[in-house]
Amino acid sequence: MQQSPEPHGHGHGHSHSHGPAAPVSRHLRKVIAAVLIPFAAAVVVGLAVLWPGGVPGHERTGVGFDRQTEQGRVVAAQKVDCKDVNAAQVPPTGDTTTPQGREALKAQQGQCTKATVEVTTGPEKGRTFTEIVQPDAPRQLHEGQGVVVAYAPDAPRDLQYSVADVNRKVPLAVLAGIFALAVVAVGRMRGVMALIALAVSFLVLTFFILPAILQGSNPLVVAVVGSSAIMLIALYMCHGLSARTSVAVLGTLISLLLIGLLGSLFIGWAALSGNTDDNTGLIHGLYPDIDMSGLLLAGVIIGSLGVLDDVTVTQTSAVWELHQADPRMGPRALYRAGIRIGRDHIASVVNTLVLAYAGAALPLLLLFSIAQSSVGTVANSELVAEEIVRTLVGSIGLVASVPVTTALAALVVSADRPAASEPVSDEVAGRRPARGGRRRRAK
Repeated sequence: MQQSPEPHGHGHGHSHSHGPAAPVSRHLRKVIAAVLIPFAAAVVVGLAVLWPGGVPGHERTGVGFDRQTEQGRVVAAQKVDCKDVNAAQVPPTGDTTTPQGREALKAQQGQCTKATVEVTTGPEKGRTFTEIVQPDAPRQLHEGQGVVVAYAPDAPRDLQYSVADVNRKVPLAVLAGIFALAVVAVGRMRGVMALIALAVSFLVLTFFILPAILQGSNPLVVAVVGSSAIMLIALYMCHGLSARTSVAVLGTLISLLLIGLLGSLFIGWAALSGNTDDNTGLIHGLYPDIDMSGLLLAGVIIGSLGVLDDVTVTQTSAVWELHQADPRMGPRALYRAGIRIGRDHIASVVNTLVLAYAGAALPLLLLFSIAQSSVGTVANSELVAEEIVRTLVGSIGLVASVPVTTALAALVVSADRPAASEPVSDEVAGRRPARGGRRRRAK
């Protein structure tokens, strides 16, 4: 009986969920395993050797995030004249034409908020203190609001507690729940596996990468080992243990190595220290042995990994689908067809990466715009130069991942020659013409 000319795989979509990949020959599986098993073993050895065993302790400085905090709640809030509570003082010079003077004068003439805050956690649970909030403060307090309270045990008793921030756990938890529901509703089982892989990635970051860097291990080595572990776990968990996924792993690995080499070269050449703001300065002060430029490079590698996974999986899946649609296509034809798809992906991904970094640095760019600095002056500042190097190195790695992964996928899928004793997939059997112009019956 002649098979219908309609190919069995016609219903495949073009997202990352391409369905199960057609099985490949035993010989090809052995070749891929010979490459990936030593790599996976090296990652496991690296994790064992560099495993930190916990975050090293230190004496709190009471600065920035390095403060002891408790939870609190605003139990009362009333409006009072700022001058009655001495909330703002005109500068000693009496000059009210400066920004500081104008703000102080405005605060004196306005209505401040006098908030009574109750500490709800810790050894002094139930203790209350007063917080004065000026009318032009960016964070206002209202009754019933949850807050994060900073505790300074060495300060005078009346000054030991102060409001450090607003408690945002509830809205963040609700948003995370909506995100998880959306992923599962659309992705179904793949979505569930993606969420599990995301959780594993955070565990590797929290329990391995960050503590290992704090304990003095080389940030670049830690980032490479940690990123490789995340890559192996996430890709195989989300896309299955198959030759198609293994090719995506190889393409991602090669691109990460390129990003590491370029990042190391240009961070050193541009003399980027990695110590450009209060947070990095605090880290360097607490742990002076940390290589801050290496930390910057580690951030470049980890930040590029997520987008690389997307590109390499998409390109590999595209080549596999092209091969299943026409098994007679050779590696050159597969590469040409796959690279045409990749060019569209390059344009969108690079633009996304650049805009993501620009959006994160928008307040900084506004400051430079206010100062009317030239483009050259802005780009030359270390704070902006870091983002430029981070963006361009990551983008070069992304661009390179498309031809590299496409070429690997085309070579691998074209070299696949199942033995006569091995079963042939339905898709391939349904598309490969038999002798006499008749199609083989799908098994």
